[in-house]
Amino acid sequence: MLFFFYSFRHVMHGAVMQQVAWHQLCYHKVVHSVNKALFGVFASKAKLKEIQAGVDGVLVFDPNLVKPLQQLWNSYVYLPNQLHVSRSDVCVSRQDLLQLPQGGFTLEGLQYNIVVGILFIDAWFRGEGLFVLNGAVEDSATAEISRSQVWQAIRHKCQLEGDGRTVTKELFAKEVKRISSELVRKRAKNRADANRFGMSAQILGELVLKRDFPQFITTFLYDHDKFKSTVP
Repeated sequence: MLFFFYSFRHVMHGAVMQQVAWHQLCYHKVVHSVNKALFGVFASKAKLKEIQAGVDGVLVFDPNLVKPLQQLWNSYVYLPNQLHVSRSDVCVSRQDLLQLPQGGFTLEGLQYNIVVGILFIDAWFRGEGLFVLNGAVEDSATAEISRSQVWQAIRHKCQLEGDGRTVTKELFAKEVKRISSELVRKRAKNRADANRFGMSAQILGELVLKRDFPQFITTFLYDHDKFKSTVP
């Protein structure tokens, strides 16, 4: 089993068909199929699915993950790789890989994006730039996707799947207020934490409600007065 170390961030899993297509390509080229990995509360199930799909290794962001992943590998694979697994039972076409996901924008999706945005900005002000959410390590990549989806949903007056409400600045502000209060209640250990969550929620609002889309969340935060005032 191959291990590659990836500093600072992990990359979320791709679709199963993309994983299988990648493995098939590697098989035909006789190279190892390596997938990117996280390891947390739910990771063993996620990585087991990938091992069963035929991957030959994983990419980890922490050396402490090597041993548990190696144990998981040894429990199901008795060879150093799976080059013998061709996955000829699955046919993945070019059209399959180009197919856009189906489905609309939900209230749960909006709320999740807000949580990610606030937690990332909070982590940024703590000098870490990443955080743990639902057993996974998240960073700027997830935050970029989350704040972009909210900006687009407001700009294009997206209707929520399920209740038909339009995503507006007012709805966003209402959810930010509720979610930031919940984060303070669940995660803040002192007044400094509570104040930082409040500031992070405020900055997320500035970021998402800008008329022109900020190019990067990180450069936006670097240039923000609040951040500059915290740098010695």
